[in-house]
Order: sequence, then structure tokens, then C-alpha cells
Amino acid sequence: MEEVLSVHLAVAVALLLLLAAKRTPAVAVPSPQCQRQCGGVDIVFPFGIGDNCSLSAGFNVSCQEVQVQGGVVVYRPFLGNVELLNISLIHGTIRELNHISTYCYDSSSSSMELSTWCFDASETPFRFSDVQNKFTAIGCQTLAYIMDNTDKSYQSGCVSTCQSLSDLADGSCSGIGCCQTDIPKGMGFYNVSFDTGQISPSGLGRCSYAVLMEAAAFSFRTTYIDTTDFNDTSAGQVPVVMDWAIRDGPPSCELAKRNEETGSYAYACLSGNSECVDSPNGPGYLCNCSSGYEGNPYLPHGCHDVDECKNSPCPSGGVCHNTVGGYRCSCRVGRKLNERSNTCDPDTTLITGVTIGFLVLVILSSFGYMILQKTKLNQVKQEHFRQHGGMILFERMRSENGLAFTVFSEAELVKATDNYDKSKIIGKGGHGTVYKGIVKGNVPIAIKRCALVGERQKKEFGQEMLILSQINHKNIVKLEGCCLEVEVPMLVYEFVPNGTLYELIHGKDQASQTPFCTLLRIAHEAAEGLSFLHSYASPPIIHGDVKSANILLDGNYMAKVSDFGASVLAPSDKEQYVTMVQGTCGYLDPEYMQTCQLTEKSDVYSFGVVLLEILTGQEPLKLDGPETQRSLSSKFLSAMKENSLDAILPSHVNGQGSDELIRGLAELAKQCLDMCGSNRPSMKEVADELGRLRKLSLHPWVQIDADMIETQSLLSGTTAASFEIEVGTTELVADYAR
Repeated sequence: MEEVLSVHLAVAVALLLLLAAKRTPAVAVPSPQCQRQCGGVDIVFPFGIGDNCSLSAGFNVSCQEVQVQGGVVVYRPFLGNVELLNISLIHGTIRELNHISTYCYDSSSSSMELSTWCFDASETPFRFSDVQNKFTAIGCQTLAYIMDNTDKSYQSGCVSTCQSLSDLADGSCSGIGCCQTDIPKGMGFYNVSFDTGQISPSGLGRCSYAVLMEAAAFSFRTTYIDTTDFNDTSAGQVPVVMDWAIRDGPPSCELAKRNEETGSYAYACLSGNSECVDSPNGPGYLCNCSSGYEGNPYLPHGCHDVDECKNSPCPSGGVCHNTVGGYRCSCRVGRKLNERSNTCDPDTTLITGVTIGFLVLVILSSFGYMILQKTKLNQVKQEHFRQHGGMILFERMRSENGLAFTVFSEAELVKATDNYDKSKIIGKGGHGTVYKGIVKGNVPIAIKRCALVGERQKKEFGQEMLILSQINHKNIVKLEGCCLEVEVPMLVYEFVPNGTLYELIHGKDQASQTPFCTLLRIAHEAAEGLSFLHSYASPPIIHGDVKSANILLDGNYMAKVSDFGASVLAPSDKEQYVTMVQGTCGYLDPEYMQTCQLTEKSDVYSFGVVLLEILTGQEPLKLDGPETQRSLSSKFLSAMKENSLDAILPSHVNGQGSDELIRGLAELAKQCLDMCGSNRPSMKEVADELGRLRKLSLHPWVQIDADMIETQSLLSGTTAASFEIEVGTTELVADYAR
């Protein structure tokens, strides 16, 4: 009995297997030995070379020998008798070479010769792409037709005319010498013909051309009209794009899937991670890998997972985790992923919990909290001071000189400058940007913000803070304080409202309107300030960037020396003088540029150039004009040597100062500009000499009255010499940051 049951069971299983085999036609799977490349073109399934290597006969490719220019034999892929250029699985397209149809005049036979080409792909999986192809005609007096032999009986034409070569333009194909027209969807066959009644030989060209071709591969040239370049260059063939699909079965994905379920059709999308897409051009369907997968959907297991993390799809600060068919992003502790904006936002839940815990800790252990906060504050303080010059520098200022300035908070300076509004900017330079601000009590201040935060800028910040904190002189800009809470260091100065000596000398019409005695007084005051730096500061301070733009003018037009970013403390060891050359062209000491040793006499040389600006009203360096006239110091020294000083002095200087005064000031400038630093006077000697020269400009019995007149002229805007400065309406502000 058991043997009978076993026989019946075996027969039943065999019948089921036979029925399943009949219901599910197998899709051909290529052998691993199939050739997968020809002539540099990848032949991907469903295309194939050789027997049982393609999905169907319509996708069979042959690899043929072709003789190219020079007699060289190469292999190229062909679909039928048409050369194949490439295959795209993703877009469902191929590119092939299509023949050009011609209608040319034969001068030997004095007749027109017609050569047309028809392309028939109607019985294949291919259709001409209506998106990427255009029917193109080239020539003068050319009328070409394109026709389809399908039930739609499509026919269209393209007319190209031209009267002269001057009407033509490269790249233009709008009917003059060249025309293009679209084709409809579903074309698998086309034929070209010419209206011979419209074509006649002319002096503009003997040939007309027509072809269906890839639009992106064509750019019209005017030489195509009067030469045979179009046909010769392309060897009579141009690319055409064909849309392909699985067309030997159901015309849509829905029917293909339904027939597969009934076992009456072999479904081509074999990969488990693939999906069906209806053909956009004609009946049939295509297979694509599902989202998150890539590969060949026509092969079993052909679609494999894409590692999306290689392209960094996660937000900045996030971590990407590749998953099968996709990916997942996560954020570091304290942040969570916002999928809508694809950003790592703060984790408010975690922040709230930490805040509540922190508040409880404060309430329960206030004493411990105060100690902890004090420790943290000291750590932050040490870190910021380390970044901006070092804690050692600050302690040195406190112990040796006393801390005579205010440490401002960032909030105070933000409020004082309206959050660093652009309208508050009063100067920009290589060392930073300067803002005008108003602090408590309506006190104006100037806030210097360093432009960069490198090692050199940190050193300059600490240097300037150290230098200015130990100086208290009426002719040196006063350091009111600093801000150490920010990454970019900031210094706070007294506000000096009336601009710079540079603006007073070189501003519009200023040189001729400013009394010479005023300029002489300002120079004397600046010299007093520099003399204080050299002679009375301990240790002595070398400014390093003396120029008229760094001499500021306060409300009473008193000189204030500023910008100590390039300054150094005079060392006791000569070897310590070696430094990087920095300063302003036109003011630099030639000896300093040669030796890289910055000394007090380097400041004397630069101040000598300032004296020349006062004497001549000219800028220290001009980039135009003859080379001998570009440097003011060189021009001045030549004039002194040739005893022709009057040639470089402006008329208003000769009119306002005595010959003794002018000659004395010129001689002082000459001594300051001596090429040998040891021969130059000290700044104290320069200041004393300027004081003596000022006395020469006035009679002793009218000196006091003259000083009053000068002050009134600067503040009121009028003098007997028509001196005009608009103090009330225009606030000249110093360029602290240079």
C-alpha cells in the first residue's frame, strides 16, 4: 500500500513541475563567456554578441572588422549594418551612425545627382528619439522631406534658403542656410527625399544635405554651404539616438506583470531589486534598478546596493550609515537630525534636562557652584589671554606698570557700536577695522577689531596693549581699555574726531588753506610724542610706522601719535633688533630695509618724510611720472643738493613763512633723511629744533595773540588767510587701523 502511495506522489510532483515549466517561459541569461566589449563600447545585457548572449534577436550585436583612415583595421560593434556608438541602460537609449542624404551638382555631367538614405527599425526594439533628434537640412534653396510609412503616414519638410554668405552665421540653424524640425514619437522608419524643383546649382554651393541626427552633436558652420565639409568631415555619417525597450511582449508594465503571473510571458526584469517603467516612445517597457540600487536590472541579482555614504548625503556634523537600499543619518550627542531641513539641530530635550539638573545643582550647592564658576572663569580668562598674547603679558602689565584701563565686556561693545554696524566704521587698514562707539555717559570711543587671528596678529595685539598701557602723554593716543571675551581681540581708544595730518595736508584744497604755522605746531607736537617714546618710556619704544596718517588730530587739532601695531620695545641685545621688515612705502628707513634692524633713528627718518609733506604738500610716493620724481625724499634731497628748494615748495608756504624758517625746516628734514642713521638727530633734538623754529614764525610780543588766532581758525573755519575746515558738518576720523 505504501509503495502505491509513493508512486502516485512522484507522478503528482512530476506533473506539477511539467505544468510550471509550461506556464513560466524562461528569460535567456547570457553565459559568462559572452563577449562584453567591442571597439571600446561596453555591450551590456539585454544586448549581446554571439549566440544566446542577448535577450532577443533584436538586441544581437556583431563585432566587425572596419578599415579606417590609413588602412588600419579595427573592430567596431554593429546592429545590423549600422555602427553602434554606445548603450545606456539607465536612459534606455543607444547612439548609432546614420547616413547623410545628398543632392549635389556634378560639374562633369552638368546634372544633379541624388543619394538618399532610408532607415528602417520598425521591426526592432528601437524607435527614433523624438527628444534628442531633429531632422536637419543644409543648403541654399533646399527643400527636404522626411516620411514615415506607418499608419500615421507622417510627412514633414524643412526649407533652407540663403541669398549670400553674409546672411549666414555659425551656430545658427533657423532657416538661413540650415533648418531643423522635430519628429513625432514612435517613428521606427524614415525616408528622405528632396524637392528637385526647388534645387538648382548656384554660386553659393553645389550640394544640399538632409539627415535625421542627434541635435546635441550638431553645430552649423557657414563653410557647410560652399564646401563639402559637412559630408567629408563626418565621412557621410552622423550620430542618431534610438530609444529602445522590451517590445516583443506586452506593450506596458501592467500587462507584462499580469501575464507573468499567469505564466504566459517571460518578464525581463529579473533582478529582485528592480522595477518596471513604461517606454516613453512607443509600446513596451524598460527595467530600472530600484531607488538605492544600481547595476543591470535585466540580470538575476544584477541590481546591488548603492553606498550613498560615499557622496556625504548627511548634514555637516552628522554620521552616515549605509543600509540595504538606502542610508541613515545620525548626529553626535547633544544634537538630533531634522529630516525636514537635513540639519543637526540642538537636542532640546537633552538641553532642557541638563539645564534643570544644573539649576537644581546651583540651588543645593551654591557655594560649590561659586567655586566652580570661579575656576571656569579663570580657565576661560587664561585661554583668552593665551590666544591674545598670553597671561604672562597681562601679569607683567599689572606688576610693572599698573592696569590703568578698563576691561570691557563684549556686550558693552556690541551695544556701543549697534552690533558693529557698517555706518559705525571710521577706518580700515592692514591691522584691522575701527568702529566709533558710545559708552555709558555718552563718552565716544574708538574700537579696534583685528582683521585676522594668526600668531602674528596675536603678537601685535599684545605688543600694542603693552606699549599703550604704560604711556600717558598728551600727544599719544590714549588706550581706554580692551575686550578679552572674544576670539578676535579688540582695543578701545579715546575717540580722536578731527582726522589725520595726512587728510589735513592732502585732502581737497587743504594744503593751501591750512596755515603753515598750524602744520608746524602739529609736527612739533607729534615730535614731542615720539621723543617721549624714545627718551622717557622705560624701556624705550620704537614706533616702527611713523607717517602722517598715524598722526591724529583731536577736537582742538592737537597731534596724537597712534597705531602701535608695528612697534617694538628697544632691546638691550643688538641681535634682538633683527625682525621682519614692515611699515609703509615712502616712509621706510633705507638702512632698516638693508639691515632689518629697527632703531630709534628709523622713526627719525620716517618723521623726516612727514616734514617733507608739510613743506611741499606732496605725497611721499607717486607711482606715476618719471622714476626720479616718484620718491618725495629723493626729489627733495636732489633739490637741496642743487640749491633749488624753491622749485618744489608750493607758493602758500613761501608766502607764510620766513626764509630762515623755511630753510631751517628744510635743513632739519635733510638731517632726518641722512642715509646713515648715526648722522641723524634724535627725536628729542628734532622736537627741540621744531620748537625753536616755531618761535621764529612769530614775533615774541604777538605770539600769544597768534596762537589764539590759529585756534579760532581751526574751530570756527575762517582766518585772514581764508582757512576753512568744516568741523561742525564733517567729522574727519582717524584711520587707526593702518
